[in-house]
Amino acid sequence: MAEADPPTRTIRLGDGVAAVEAAAWDALAGGANPFVGHDFLALLEESGSVGPGTGWQAAPLLVEDGAGALVAAAPAYLKTHSQGEYVFDHGWADAWERAGGAYYPKLQIAAPFTPVPGPRLLARGAEDAALLIRAAEAVVRQNNLSSAHATFVAPEQMPLFEAAGWLVRRDVQFHFANRGYAGFDDFLATLTSAKRKQLRKERARAVEDLRIEEVTGSEIAPAHWDAMWAFYQDTGARKWGHPYLTREAFDLMGARMADRIILVIAWDGVQPVAGAMHLLGADTLYGRYWGCVADIPYLHFELCYYRAIDIAIARGLARVEAGAQGGHKLARGYGPVATWSAHFIADPGFRRAVAEFLERERRAEAQEMEWLEGHMPFRQKD
Repeated sequence: MAEADPPTRTIRLGDGVAAVEAAAWDALAGGANPFVGHDFLALLEESGSVGPGTGWQAAPLLVEDGAGALVAAAPAYLKTHSQGEYVFDHGWADAWERAGGAYYPKLQIAAPFTPVPGPRLLARGAEDAALLIRAAEAVVRQNNLSSAHATFVAPEQMPLFEAAGWLVRRDVQFHFANRGYAGFDDFLATLTSAKRKQLRKERARAVEDLRIEEVTGSEIAPAHWDAMWAFYQDTGARKWGHPYLTREAFDLMGARMADRIILVIAWDGVQPVAGAMHLLGADTLYGRYWGCVADIPYLHFELCYYRAIDIAIARGLARVEAGAQGGHKLARGYGPVATWSAHFIADPGFRRAVAEFLERERRAEAQEMEWLEGHMPFRQKD
């Protein structure tokens, strides 16, 4: 019996996610993670947050069947710097350029400015997902790029990258796991006595003389977005020099994604003094943007971590992901979780050097993870 011919596939680079039919993209993205959805990725382009002058040129990888229907896609960008990625490869860039190579542009498969794990290969099956990896490699080779990188990859997709021979990198974030808690006090009961007292003290101190407001959907008014923009600018100026998102991006999030957004705003009288934005996934609350215009002890912890736990418990969500880094989250019940990235290095010698670096880094990171897991604030079980 003759084997069936493989299905016809056409692979191409798109001009942007906004140019792809939203329903076709979202049918592959699945809807569980808002940061790979058409709304979020398209509004980044339409708002000028990615595009000319930003160092992020949208170049989604698209796989179509013989009838022209989209069967696989990956949010990809040609990058002329390494900003807004949260998986740091500046040392690799410096080494390659000292050796006479050009590290930039590179190909980045990612949700821009968003250290949130999620699917990076949006496909109906493993074969089409693997085509996306081959497409990324072809883009690198055909355009004489140094490398391709897929960052914050969902763990279940990492075997596809490993099978293709990409280098694997592991990092650590801190997530809250909802173990069926009835409320915040139920969560507190799992902590040591000292930690319970500390968290209660921090929560009480944070909100003294303040009003805390949570708004979502149509409750979010223009004044809330004005306040969040001011907070975001303040944080951006202190952390990375300039905001990644434009003001229009916030307006478009309000217009298109408000039902998936919860803003937590702290008011001192009629003045908003701090705020945090959280996005809703299918089973996860994602803490994204925070800022303040007043120095109030523990308010960051309250709006970003403790209120997020309250929201997750109330909505029956499985976890809270509160962004990159932040060992201070450990003492507040956010446990260490591995995050993953995959890297294709075109030059064999450069690839060997990066592989050796990653092996050394992996050993140090494994020791760190072991230490972190041994220093969680939970009571010892009887």
